[in-house]
Amino acid sequence: MRLFFFFTSSLLLLLSSCENDIAIVQQISYQADAPTESTKNLVLTYATDGCAKVEIHAALAETYRGKAQITKIKDSLKVYFFNETGDIVSTLSALYGEINYNTGELMVKDSVRLYNHKKKQTLETEALFWNQKDSSIFTESAVIVRSPKGKLFGKGIRTKQDFSNYVLLQPVGSWQIEKNQTIQ
Repeated sequence: MRLFFFFTSSLLLLLSSCENDIAIVQQISYQADAPTESTKNLVLTYATDGCAKVEIHAALAETYRGKAQITKIKDSLKVYFFNETGDIVSTLSALYGEINYNTGELMVKDSVRLYNHKKKQTLETEALFWNQKDSSIFTESAVIVRSPKGKLFGKGIRTKQDFSNYVLLQPVGSWQIEKNQTIQ
C-alpha cells in the first residue's frame, strides 16, 4: 500500500509541476516578423460559379497576418488564367510575388513573363500587378512585347488577364501590321 501511495503521490507531483506560463513562452518563442503560416507547393484557386478562373502555383509561400494579410511567394510562381470554358488562355510567371488579400492585388517581380497562348505573344518586365476585382494587369516599368510579328518596347502597359488586347503607355519601336488591321 505504501508503494502505491508513493507512486500516486509522485505522479501527481510530477503532473502539477509541468505548467508553463504562456506569457513566458511567448516572450521566448514569439517573433513579430515571422510568418504565421508557411506552405510548400501551394496551389491557390480562384473560382466563379464552380469554374476555375485563376490558379496560382508557388514553390514556397509565407502568410503574414496583421493589419494587412499578405502572402509572400518565394522561389518562383506560376499563374494560370482560364476562359469561360476552362481553357488556359494566358500564363504569368515570376520569381517572387505578394498577394494582398485586403486589396485583392497580386504583385509579381523579378523575371516576369505573361504569355497569351492563342496569339503566342509574350510580355516581359521586371514588375507588374494583377487586380483580382477587375481582372486587369498593369505596370509602369519598362516592357517588351514579343509576338510572331515583331517586338514592341515601351514603358508601362495595361491589359486584361488574358493578354489578348493591351495598351502600351509609352511605346517605342516598329511593328508589322496587315492592311486592314488598325492600331488602337
